[in-house]
Amino acid sequence: MGAAVIQTKGLGKRYGSFWALENCNISVPAGSVSALVGPNGAGKSTLLKILVGLNRASAGQGEVLGKAPAQEESFLSDIGYLAQEIPLYKNLNAADHIKMGAHLNKRFDKEFMQKRLKDLQIPLDRPVGKLSGGQRAQVALALALAKKPKLLLLDEPVAALDPLARHDFLSSLAQAVADGGLTVVMSSHLLADLERVSDHVIVLAAGKTQLCDEIETVLNEHKLLVGPRQNKIPEDDFAIIHETHTIRQSTLLVHLKKGAKVPNGWQQHEPNIEEIILAYMGQAKEGGEK
Repeated sequence: MGAAVIQTKGLGKRYGSFWALENCNISVPAGSVSALVGPNGAGKSTLLKILVGLNRASAGQGEVLGKAPAQEESFLSDIGYLAQEIPLYKNLNAADHIKMGAHLNKRFDKEFMQKRLKDLQIPLDRPVGKLSGGQRAQVALALALAKKPKLLLLDEPVAALDPLARHDFLSSLAQAVADGGLTVVMSSHLLADLERVSDHVIVLAAGKTQLCDEIETVLNEHKLLVGPRQNKIPEDDFAIIHETHTIRQSTLLVHLKKGAKVPNGWQQHEPNIEEIILAYMGQAKEGGEK
């Protein structure tokens, strides 16, 4: 992991009296694949649009590659952005898109994209509107990567794809990251898919940042504790993220504070990243959409 490619402090976006994003504080390290997760309406798309300069923040500050987001060539030349709708011209074929990409981007690598689509057996001469959903997503990803960006922002790129197309898309993305020099932030609500390729996670819920850290760190700092209902845990050492109770037993998902040890009387289990993410999302909902 390298220095932060994205940093925000108190970032927010308001529409009238409604805050679509509020007090967002994140740091995304260079070379990471960061999963941006949360329920619908959590502010994921709003955050990505602010980071790419399509929306202007109503509050707070944000830096991307050391610059304030703006719709300017000096800023956008290092950023690839794939919107949720997969913005392609349906009547144009892939070859037409390659020509357009080369015209609009100084570093555009035509040979890279042509080879990539050939390897994926995607025809260059067929209108993209007649390609499958998975093929269209691959054309859009190839366009974004051929720009040779330092940062790639993906907004729900696999939401409409079938399981095989999602697998192929994520495999292509993982290979692009393995080639080096690329940082990715990808939003999705499909947690199992993201877990395959991500090493960093950002959880948004109720318009706010609930969690932002490396996945390995998150797993190490969270435990699932099971014990008798009457057992208590020291609040100075643990933050309870989620809890369930029966007449005799309590089950707690906790965040261990630095140096904390599990007290006697509790069985300790290792939660997976999906359980942790869902717990944070549930905590925000239980807090009255705070």
